[in-house]
Amino acid sequence: MGIANIGIPGLILIIILALIIFGPRKLPEIGKAAGQTLNEFKQSASDLISDGDEDNLANKKKEKP
Repeated sequence: MGIANIGIPGLILIIILALIIFGPRKLPEIGKAAGQTLNEFKQSASDLISDGDEDNLANKKKEKP
């Protein structure tokens, strides 16, 4: 029983608890901050992948006569 088996009732309970703890005014701010963090993470990951691709391409060019 991992986190993937929460289901709809568990998700509703989590949302209700978040509303009680943070209040309806703070939740949009928290969601926005989480979205920005996820977006920055995706950009960093794609930059690392593209840098690795460029390095591999440069190494292949050096190997060819």
